Amino acid sequence: LSAVEKIKKPKKRSATIFGYPLSIFFIVVNEFCERFSYYGMRAVLVLYFKYFLKWDEDFATTIYHTFVALCYLTPILGAIVADSWLGKFKTIVYLSIVYTVGQVVMAISAIQDITDTNKDGTPDNMTLHVALSMLGLFLIALGTGGIKPCVAAFGGDQFEDHQEKQRSTFFSIFYLSINAGSLISTLITPILRAQTCGIHIQQECYPLAFGVPAALMVVALIVFIVGSPMYIRNPPQGNIIVKVCKCIGFAVKNRFRHRSSQYPKRDHWMDWAEEKYDKLLIAQVKMALKVLFLYIPLPMFWALFDQQGSRWTFQATTMNGNFATSLSSHQTVNPILILILVPVMDTLIYPLISKCFNFTPLRRITVGMFLAALAFVAAALLQIQIDKTLPDFPSSTESQVKFINMVNRDLQIQADNKTISLKGFGANEDYLTFHNQFTLVLESGQQNTINLANGTRNTITLVLNSSVYNWIFSVFELSFCRVLNGFGSDLNVTVRDKVFNFTSNMSEYLSVSHGKAEFMIKDNRESCVYTQELGFGSSYTLIIPSTFTFGEMCSENIKAVMDMKPNSVHMAWQIIQYFLMTTGEVVFSVTGLEFSYSQAPSNMKSVLQAGWLLTVAVGNIIVLIVAEAATLNDQWAEYILFASLLVLVCIIFAIMAYFYTYTDPTKIEAQFDEMEPEEKEKRKNFDMPRKGSAESHKEDRRSSDSSSDDECTKQTKI
Repeated sequence: LSAVEKIKKPKKRSATIFGYPLSIFFIVVNEFCERFSYYGMRAVLVLYFKYFLKWDEDFATTIYHTFVALCYLTPILGAIVADSWLGKFKTIVYLSIVYTVGQVVMAISAIQDITDTNKDGTPDNMTLHVALSMLGLFLIALGTGGIKPCVAAFGGDQFEDHQEKQRSTFFSIFYLSINAGSLISTLITPILRAQTCGIHIQQECYPLAFGVPAALMVVALIVFIVGSPMYIRNPPQGNIIVKVCKCIGFAVKNRFRHRSSQYPKRDHWMDWAEEKYDKLLIAQVKMALKVLFLYIPLPMFWALFDQQGSRWTFQATTMNGNFATSLSSHQTVNPILILILVPVMDTLIYPLISKCFNFTPLRRITVGMFLAALAFVAAALLQIQIDKTLPDFPSSTESQVKFINMVNRDLQIQADNKTISLKGFGANEDYLTFHNQFTLVLESGQQNTINLANGTRNTITLVLNSSVYNWIFSVFELSFCRVLNGFGSDLNVTVRDKVFNFTSNMSEYLSVSHGKAEFMIKDNRESCVYTQELGFGSSYTLIIPSTFTFGEMCSENIKAVMDMKPNSVHMAWQIIQYFLMTTGEVVFSVTGLEFSYSQAPSNMKSVLQAGWLLTVAVGNIIVLIVAEAATLNDQWAEYILFASLLVLVCIIFAIMAYFYTYTDPTKIEAQFDEMEPEEKEKRKNFDMPRKGSAESHKEDRRSSDSSSDDECTKQTKI
């Protein structure tokens, strides 16, 4: 059959159950699994960047928002490919395969054992893991974005014209499956990450956290393909986005060609497309552009909204609480509140406000933006309280020192003009700040000039050696626990299957999960168990003194020095900012989509949907620009900066909304339907009539341009 015959051929009837096409159940299950896969992977992504790839928070934030922006740029590509070449079914299948491969590659990149040749739990070829991660994220962005505009539309294609009610119910179920997948995945994935796994060293299980979403994406692909015999597949008939772009491009080009004052002006710059496109399409484009113009300030909202997965997640790591369960519960606040607030807003809040004044959609969007700004103000106030409890790390021109006394009696030492008293097998409570060097004077009168690297935290250990106190100097990055062995012989120290690696008598730091930790200390013959309660974010040095002996009371000889106090601000305080942000999302996003749908022409709804997704992408790009350009030392100041920018944009949007005139696209389109067919097909020539030109000039133009008349009078049917 030719393409035309395929279009004219009636839809095949699909098997039904309870009045619904059986095929839609495969589509709904596919969407649930795909959303579980995407949001589950994204829930722990920045933590993977920070703790596995060892990136700093700023760079991790940059890559995270670059990935999200790419996820919302590719839907336009997917829509064009589906409508112009492959059709929706093939586009979904092909890009789902790409998507699945990306998730699998992402899970493989998180396996530290594939490059851990020395079996110490740390990847030896981090470049390979980074390369695999970036490849996986690119494939995921291409896949999830490409199928985004296709799946819902493909589900709508399964219904016949008399099934309008069932089609409407399908879209409600489809939206529910999206939120269900998001809700369950953001609850489960952080818990999976908190599990330990590994061949050589047990660590946080990122392969499991990424592997389960990858498995769900495999299920999504299989389920979708299994339903293949039941699907109604409409052939591609051209993409309206492409047509709109061509129409706008022709209008701009034609206006520039006839920019001289000798050509008569037209009411609207889009009217310069009348030589090639019919007036109905031009009128529809005008209505779409009118709404798209209002979209210009909207990306700033998404710039704040999507930082829930980056900056707010990092904020949670500096707070007190079970991070695995608290992170998952915090991230589930959003979908749960959406399901609750949407009906509450529609049935209670909006009607009550409307009794006081006209609460138009554009006013609701303005309020939603303001609520998002308030959420960031709340985040800033919370960050100020968190900063009060965090250690005072050295600046780029300073260094900090902690002294540990390994002698079984009190000592008094002097560092420059500071006198420090140290108890036996003890340490000074807080780190002392110096510049690049200081002079250390011991009780014996021995002096040592110590040079320090700027911006570091250091430990100086005082050890008895022939009645002289020597200093041992080490630079380290704070984590959770380390062991100082002053026993005089080699010891094997483990905690929760993790082995401490010693450099001289000081081990490296190991991250240990919170709670009661049991440290197993062994030599060749005996063992000792020492128990230490570890708070969230705390850091300890365990001192095994020279007086240590094995036996029933062995643990009493071990001393714990606190290097960093545990976090004291509870994660529950974040619920305030999450509530404000989610309320803002409901008022902003849901209203924005409804407004766009009501103001969009019948065939331009996909254009506005593409424009809406584009605002999300641009919002994430704004995060990259602001985060890189604004070199702020305090995180709370960055939160205030974003809140201030959104308030400014909110004011601009309110002014734009004030001058906006609501239209009824149905009435405008009906006016064109009433026009005579002959009048609708009239076309002007490309060359415009000049002011005061004679009729003979028109005849000359017609004869000279006769070869292009056919092309100029082609119709673009809607």
